[in-house]
Amino acid sequence: MAVHGPGPHTPGDRPVSPSIVQASTFEFSSIDSLRRYNETGAGHMYTRYGNPTVEEAERVLAALEGAQRALVFSSGMAATSAIYLSLVKPGETIVSMRSVYGGSFALLSRDLPSLGIATALLEGFELDDLENRVPPRAKILHLETPTNPVLEIVDIEDLCRRAHALGMLVVVDNTFATPVLQNPLALGADVVMHSASKYLSGHSDVTAGVVAGSAEVLGKIEGARRGFGGCADPFAAWLLLRGLRTLTLRVEAQSRGAGEIASRLEGHPAVARVLYPGLPGHPGHAVAKRQMRAGGGIVTLELAGGLPAAEAMFNALRLVLRAASLGSVESLASIPVYTSHAGFTAEDLAKARVSPGMIRLSVGIEDPADLIADLEGALPAAG
Repeated sequence: MAVHGPGPHTPGDRPVSPSIVQASTFEFSSIDSLRRYNETGAGHMYTRYGNPTVEEAERVLAALEGAQRALVFSSGMAATSAIYLSLVKPGETIVSMRSVYGGSFALLSRDLPSLGIATALLEGFELDDLENRVPPRAKILHLETPTNPVLEIVDIEDLCRRAHALGMLVVVDNTFATPVLQNPLALGADVVMHSASKYLSGHSDVTAGVVAGSAEVLGKIEGARRGFGGCADPFAAWLLLRGLRTLTLRVEAQSRGAGEIASRLEGHPAVARVLYPGLPGHPGHAVAKRQMRAGGGIVTLELAGGLPAAEAMFNALRLVLRAASLGSVESLASIPVYTSHAGFTAEDLAKARVSPGMIRLSVGIEDPADLIADLEGALPAAG
């Protein structure tokens, strides 16, 4: 599906690589064709409303997530904000895990409340008591699993069942797992979203976001994409299509490498904890094993020496690149308190279980032995 798309394909003389329709506007043959467009929506008028290259990427992504429709956005946060600005009204409430990506946390805890949309941020143990924690007029449950950067795992199927009984839709951020490893819609979720800048594109050269789900719900979200203008550029969509062709190979290699690294560094004297869902000792291992096909490509190390040790290791890396993103072919290291969770208060960091001594490793497709040699060589600097 990732390589060929969902089909059907017309046999004959067609380009193997999809075309880039790098156009902002489209010509109509007559006033009748313009009227037909306005009546039916079929065809193209303006790229903010739709573009053939963007739509091809959406077809592939919908197929990969088992969705009726998908929408591509200019960034992951454009996708996330469009979901909530279209599905929730002032006076209504979004219930979310507290342990989520820093950008999502800022949107949920600061930006949406400033627009009159309430949010309730729940700890893991509070999710276990969801029925008694949901405030009045709660419309959506926002989940992220595995979480960024502590790789917390929540049971999607169980929480979807309970949220639906309370009348809520469920949105799942599937960025870390990708559709290769996890399919939230098949587990009961209503909407799945990704920062496509990460694994889906996979080469550190695209900024994009994706939302997938039912045609009914996506129709509402599409209105927000048009109105707020978070549409994807056709060339970014083409790069995303190119990246999707190797998605399965990349994610499988990254998961294998991450598993080897996590196993090797577990118990290292300079490492207080290795957080990785594929390790049997991870608190979410049993759930991850049930709803994911592998542990994923992210490993988070909590160093015994705290922030000074993390900074020293960060500086000592030679093969692993020092960069803030993740999911690409090259391995990247970041310190969450300086990147994804920069600006968090000490209280918010503690509630998110993000410590200053954490280094998040996004494992690429390099030889795991080379990566382990680099990491073990850098760890003495952390001692």
